[in-house]
Amino acid sequence: MDGRGTRNHSEVTDFILVGFKVHPELHILLFLLFLLVYAMILLGNVGMMTIIMTDPRLNTPMYFFLGNLSFIDLFYSSVIAPKAMINFWSESKSISFAGCVTQLFLFALFIVAEGFLLAAMAYDRFIAICNPLLYFVQMSTRLCSQSVAGSYFCGCVSSILLTSVTFTLSFCASRAIDHFYCDYRPLQRISCSDLYFHKIVSFFLCSIIILPTIIVIIVSYMYIVSTVLKIRSTEGRKKAFSTCSSHLGVVSVLYGAIIFMYFIPDRYPELSKVASLCYTLVTPMLNPLIYSLRNKDVKEALRKILGKKIFLFNSILTVI
Repeated sequence: MDGRGTRNHSEVTDFILVGFKVHPELHILLFLLFLLVYAMILLGNVGMMTIIMTDPRLNTPMYFFLGNLSFIDLFYSSVIAPKAMINFWSESKSISFAGCVTQLFLFALFIVAEGFLLAAMAYDRFIAICNPLLYFVQMSTRLCSQSVAGSYFCGCVSSILLTSVTFTLSFCASRAIDHFYCDYRPLQRISCSDLYFHKIVSFFLCSIIILPTIIVIIVSYMYIVSTVLKIRSTEGRKKAFSTCSSHLGVVSVLYGAIIFMYFIPDRYPELSKVASLCYTLVTPMLNPLIYSLRNKDVKEALRKILGKKIFLFNSILTVI
């Protein structure tokens, strides 16, 4: 190996985020698209958190989890989208070494926390449908708080491990990361280190994060489906399924994209970027829409807030 091959990560001061390999003329279109999606993420998730915090009727375990889901969606998309938009206009498209470490750490923390939170939400729906009389006893404030705290803790621990392992690599082949944010698989591509141990560790981390949460979700819904099918009235079955359809939609989009991204062989970088878009921007944008459009309580709370705003605006105009 030549002298260049002995250069380790400590000598790397920055990386280049290649982003999407499209004609420069399309950068403006992509910037506007990212800006529109990110604006919808901000509006939808901040709005959802505001509605949940201001309406006393939404002071239930389900909406406590939903408020935290909006918080997580807002923050991990904010780790990715602003830098991606800046790079559409930047000639260098660079990100500092410290910035890359921070981006990977925060993104991994929030995306793992979301996976565990979705599992907790599946268990919440299982108790609500299969054991409704004891719902508020079993889904106590303490249990809900512990579930959310545990989600963040698991996210933090796995993020520390993944980030530490990734940045012990030597980056001597190139500084150009073929992605629109710092992720561990694109970073592995530009490393000249032996990747066997790192790939084993990263695969192990993904497995112990994704498989248990998927198992909890699948088992919860097996019991839910079994219980709902025993309901005699069509209206009762429809109402029961409607409380779960939003959660199932979110889980399907998020886990489908993540499994494609991290369990499929890393041979097609451009497909990986499209899959990444699904869970970094599309899912955080759709979550508030899915839960608000399919939830009567949220729609009612939103109408109440908008009604107050309109009344206040009309009162001001009358005074003027």
